[in-house]
Amino acid sequence: MEFPEDFNQLELLNTHGHLIPRGASSLWSGSKEDDDDGDEEVEEEEEEVEHSEEWYLEKEETLKDKPKELILWAAENNRLSTVHRLITADPLLVHCCDADGYTPLHRAAYSGHVDVISALLNAGSKVNPRTVDGWTPLHSACRWSHVAVASFLLQHGAELNAQTNGGLTPLHLAASHTSPSKADSAHTLELLLSQRHLKPGLRSCSGETASEVARRSGRYHFLFEMVEDCVNVIPMS
Repeated sequence: MEFPEDFNQLELLNTHGHLIPRGASSLWSGSKEDDDDGDEEVEEEEEEVEHSEEWYLEKEETLKDKPKELILWAAENNRLSTVHRLITADPLLVHCCDADGYTPLHRAAYSGHVDVISALLNAGSKVNPRTVDGWTPLHSACRWSHVAVASFLLQHGAELNAQTNGGLTPLHLAASHTSPSKADSAHTLELLLSQRHLKPGLRSCSGETASEVARRSGRYHFLFEMVEDCVNVIPMS
């Protein structure tokens, strides 16, 4: 997908972030009008509804003859035993993806399921698969402030400075989605900023660094002092 030089993917995320394609559960619609912040909060609340075990079993039953759809759904919904069963029967399922390029690893990453991610990686899943928009699982984890997932992925070779088609790094996404309701937002930023090989100066297609994004839209810009050049104020003798 081609992006114009002045394209600002973060603005799109701010207006349509809750509609980012998520395979079978995607709410994306090209004709859907922009939702306001209140609608986004309602959508997030709807996504957090807990279902009974019976509901999950019924869902699995409807997908039993569609293993690719089932593993994507199971990874997103933390159905670890189902994931194990499927990859034992067919290890290649770890590489499947939906129409938007999201793999089971992406699904588990944006939903925050470390155990599922571990199972997928142990079964041979690649740690840096790309969606059609260039997102890696680390991008997904950082977008939704899943610090434990982000840490696990980094320990297993995730590309720290990977850029989406819009030029966004995981740091850009962590910096732009730091709301008071997300307790792990600051921790996710701290994790990324503490990485030795981080390139905080990378710019998105709209020309912004993650620090500039945080200054404009985040509440934890002060954390970027961790990667700012230090000034030696000790007088030389």
